[in-house]
Amino acid sequence: MDAGGGTVFSDWDENDDTPCRWTGISCANISDNSSEPPRVVGVTLSGKNLWGYLPSELGTLVYLRRLNLHGNNIYGSIPNNLLNATSLHSIFLYDNNISGQLPPSLCNLPRLQNLDISGNSLSGTFSKDLRKCRQLQRLILARNKFSGEIPVGVFAELANLEQLDLSENLFNSSIPEDIGELKSLTGTLNLSFNHFSGKIPKSIGDLPLTISFDIRNNNLSGEIPQTGSFANQGPTAFLNNPMLCGFPLQKNCKNSSNNSSDRVQGSSGNERTNSHKGLKPGFIILICLADAFGVAFIGLVIIYLYWKKKDSGGGCSCTGKGKFGGNHEKRMFCDFPCINGFSNNDSEVESEKGGGGGGEGDLVAIDKGFSFELDELLRASAYVLGKSGLGIVYKVVLGNGIPVAVRRLGEGGEQRYKEFVAEIQAIGRVKHPNVVKLRAYYWAPDEKLLISDFISNGNLASALHGRNGQPSPRLTWSTRLKIAKGTARGLAYLHECSPRKFVHGDIKPSNILLDNELQPYISDFGLNRLINITGNNPSSSGGFMGGALPYLKPIQPERPNNYRAPEARIPGNRPTQKWDVYLFGVVLLELLTGKSPDLSIATTSTSTEVSDLVRWVRKGFEEQNPLSDMVEPMLLQEVHAKKEVLALFHVALACTEADPDIRPRMKTALENIEKVGA
Repeated sequence: MDAGGGTVFSDWDENDDTPCRWTGISCANISDNSSEPPRVVGVTLSGKNLWGYLPSELGTLVYLRRLNLHGNNIYGSIPNNLLNATSLHSIFLYDNNISGQLPPSLCNLPRLQNLDISGNSLSGTFSKDLRKCRQLQRLILARNKFSGEIPVGVFAELANLEQLDLSENLFNSSIPEDIGELKSLTGTLNLSFNHFSGKIPKSIGDLPLTISFDIRNNNLSGEIPQTGSFANQGPTAFLNNPMLCGFPLQKNCKNSSNNSSDRVQGSSGNERTNSHKGLKPGFIILICLADAFGVAFIGLVIIYLYWKKKDSGGGCSCTGKGKFGGNHEKRMFCDFPCINGFSNNDSEVESEKGGGGGGEGDLVAIDKGFSFELDELLRASAYVLGKSGLGIVYKVVLGNGIPVAVRRLGEGGEQRYKEFVAEIQAIGRVKHPNVVKLRAYYWAPDEKLLISDFISNGNLASALHGRNGQPSPRLTWSTRLKIAKGTARGLAYLHECSPRKFVHGDIKPSNILLDNELQPYISDFGLNRLINITGNNPSSSGGFMGGALPYLKPIQPERPNNYRAPEARIPGNRPTQKWDVYLFGVVLLELLTGKSPDLSIATTSTSTEVSDLVRWVRKGFEEQNPLSDMVEPMLLQEVHAKKEVLALFHVALACTEADPDIRPRMKTALENIEKVGA
C-alpha cells in the first residue's frame, strides 16, 4: 500500500530491528519471558489516504489483534491468508473500495468480536457460516452489494451480538424469524434500504425494549405487530414500505385490506344512512343531549381524580417529591427514567408578574410548594461558590436556615422575556431524583437569577481529586457504581423524558453534585440557551441585587476543557445527545481509573481525536494490560469488584467511540449499567 505515491510514513524504515516505533503500529509483550521481543498486536492506519490492495502478508502477524484501515482507498478483495492471523478480534475496513465476497473461512478466527466492512463494494450472499462467529459482538455490513436470502439459523447462534447493521444492501428475502433471538442487541437494529419482503416477524418484539428499529425503504407488507419492543417505535422506523399498515403508521389495516369490499359495504352504508333519515328530529336532539351530559360527567370525574392524585403526590413518577430543602427530600427511583414520557406537570410557573420583565423585577416561584420572598433574598447571607461559563453561583441561606443555590446570569435580554420564561418553564418541568431541581427565577432588565436546590456535599470532581489529588475514602467501588448509575438515570431522563429532550452539552464531574449520602445530581442543564438570551456578563452587572450578592474578583482564565467529544473539535458543531454520551463515558473512565483528563498521561499515540484518558485506556485494553494497571488501586479490594469494574469499562469504551453513530443511546448505556452488580 502507498500513501500519495510515496512511502507510507517517514518513520517507517525496513532496516529497523522492530516496527514497534513506527506510526500506527502497536506492540506488546506476549509472554512473561523478558528475553522475547514484543510482538505486533495492532495496525491502525485509518484515514491516511492509503491506496492499493490489502496485503495478504498481514496474516503472518499471528499475534495481531486489531486491524484498523478504515477511510482509505484500498481496493481488491479480502485475502484468505489474512485469516491466518488467528488472534484477530477486531477488523475495521469500512469506507474503502474493497470488492469481492467475504472469505468463507472468516469465522475460523476464534476471537473475532468486531467486523465493520461497511461502505465498500462487497457482494455475495449472507453466508450461513457466519453462525460460527459465536464471539461476534458487532457485525456491520451496511452500504455494500450483498444480496439474496438471509438463511434461518444464523442469528440464533450469535448470542453475543450487540450491533447489527445490514442497511443499504440488496437483500431480497423475508426477515428471518430467529432475528428475535438476538437478546444482547443494543442501539438500533438497522435493516433499512433493502428489498426485504413479506410480513415483519413478531419475534422482533422479543428484542430488548430499548432497541430501536430502522426497517425503512423495503417491500414489507401486512400489519405491524403490536407486541413487546414494537410499542416503543415511532412511525419513521417503518416509512416507505407501501404495503405496511397499522400503528404507529397512519394507515388503517382494515381500509388497506378491504378495498375490494368497499363497494359492497357502501350499499349497506347507504341503507344505514337512509334509516337515519327516518329518525324524528326530537329523538335526535335527545340522543345528542344524553351524549353531551355523559361526556361532561366523565370529564368531571377525570379532573377530580387528577387533582386528587396531584395533591397526594403518591406513586412512582420518576420525580421524587417532598418538602423543599434538598437532602430531606423523599427519593423515589424507577427502573427506567420514564414511563410513557413525561409524567406530571407540577412545575408550571405560578405567576408572571410584570408581564414583560420591566420595572424592578419579580421573583417567580416555579415549584408549587416553594415559598420565598424577594426581601428575604436581599437580607440573606450569601457566599460565592464559584464561577463558570454559565454564571456566578452563590450559596444563599434563607431566614428559616434552608440554603439555596443562586445562579446569576447575564444582564441583557430584556426584549426576550417571553422566550426566557418559555425556557424556564421547560427546565422547571424536569423532575428526577438525580437532577438538580429549579425552584424559582428572578427577572429584571439588568438582573437575571435562577434559584435551585443547594446540594450539600460538593461535586464529584472534588471527591475524586480533592486534597493532594487523593480521592475521598468514602468513594468505594460500591459508592462509585451508585454514582455511575444515578448519573446515568438522570442523563437518560433528560434525553428521553424531559419536555425538551434536553442535550446537556457539558457533562463532567464538576457538574455532578453529591449530597451527604453521595447520591449524584446533574446540574447546569438547559442553561446554554438562557445564556444566549441574557448575554452572560454576570460579573459586570450592577443590577437590583448588586448589594445583596457579592462579586468575584477578576477571574483567572478557565482551563482547557478536555471533556469533549471528537466532533466538538469541528467549529460550528452543536452539542447532541451522542455528544453527552461521550462525555458520560469519560466520566465513567475517571470514576474507574481515578485519573483526570486534565492530567497528562504518558502515551505513544500522537492522535488528537480523543482525550488522553480515553486513548490511554483504549491502548491498555488493546495491549491486554492487567486491569490493576488501569484501575484506581482501592477499587479491586471489594468482593466481586473485578468483574463489575470490567463490565463498567466496556460500557465506558462503547460510550467513547470516536464515531457518534456507533455510540449507544443513553437509555441503552443505562440499561447495561443497571446490570452491573445486579
